[in-house]
Amino acid sequence: MQVVITGGAGFLGQRLARQLLAQGSLPDSTGQLQTISKIVLVDIVAATGFDDARIEQITGDIADSALLERAITTESSAIFHLAAIVSGQAESDFELGMRINLEASRLLLERCRICGHQPRVIFTSSVAVFGGELPAVVQDNTALNPQSSYGAQKAIAELLLNDYSRKGFVDGRVLRLPTISVRPGKPNKAASSFASGIIREPLNGESTVCPVGPEVRLWLLSPRKVIACLIHGYTLSTEALGARRTVNLPGVSVTVGEMVAALERVAGADVAGRVEWKHDPAIDRIISSWPGAWDATRATSLGFTCDASFDDIVRAYIADDLSVA
Repeated sequence: MQVVITGGAGFLGQRLARQLLAQGSLPDSTGQLQTISKIVLVDIVAATGFDDARIEQITGDIADSALLERAITTESSAIFHLAAIVSGQAESDFELGMRINLEASRLLLERCRICGHQPRVIFTSSVAVFGGELPAVVQDNTALNPQSSYGAQKAIAELLLNDYSRKGFVDGRVLRLPTISVRPGKPNKAASSFASGIIREPLNGESTVCPVGPEVRLWLLSPRKVIACLIHGYTLSTEALGARRTVNLPGVSVTVGEMVAALERVAGADVAGRVEWKHDPAIDRIISSWPGAWDATRATSLGFTCDASFDDIVRAYIADDLSVA
């Protein structure tokens, strides 16, 4: 079996690849386990730290159809489409966001259609597809109403994947991710970057700024659980999903103030004291349009799981990533 991971040099792409290398197999469309013979990592830059003959790297523009022709062939049974321009950057650079978040997704699906082998495609969407006047807990049937270019691009790509699945061109699954915290590494241009920064930087002895108020509520999932959900989403049978190819993943609903309180419980008052509160209206506008919780009944009935608490998310970061921040 050959696996393709777009955004393969990103932290989720690399972590997913390492987990797939470790487990060594995935089920095919009949449910039979197949040995993973190759994992193709596609990104604008090469991933680092891989020394495994099963890894192939293709670097270049994901919105280039010639690159997708190299990456996706009739042997590509499993495709994890993680590549994206993050929320803040998609808002400030509209053309780039449209090209990578939308046009590249369309070209990827079209490449699958041309190949004609109906691969299983996992597409990562976002809480950002929702917005406007929302209920306290977003339901499965809550209308999409994104309040950012990133959210609009993700919503359109969701519809495309659903239609390509309806037509039988791909066996697609849309997994709507909560905000991921705690991301390792450094801050990026995502509007939600602070949701990792207010934990990661203090734990690494650095001061950090929180651009939203402590009352702002977020729907969160740890990187450890995201990888588990991506793989579980792939393994689900087509029959289990039925015609509804979109799943709101479970998460932890927590205010930003509660996040800092959890940091203090786990790491102490001195660490939590490194968070400075400084309001940024632009970031607040985007974040406040996202749901702070959604009904994950369907996801849990399908076997998806989340972190038990935000304290556990902080502990998971300390265990998995603190030394590489």
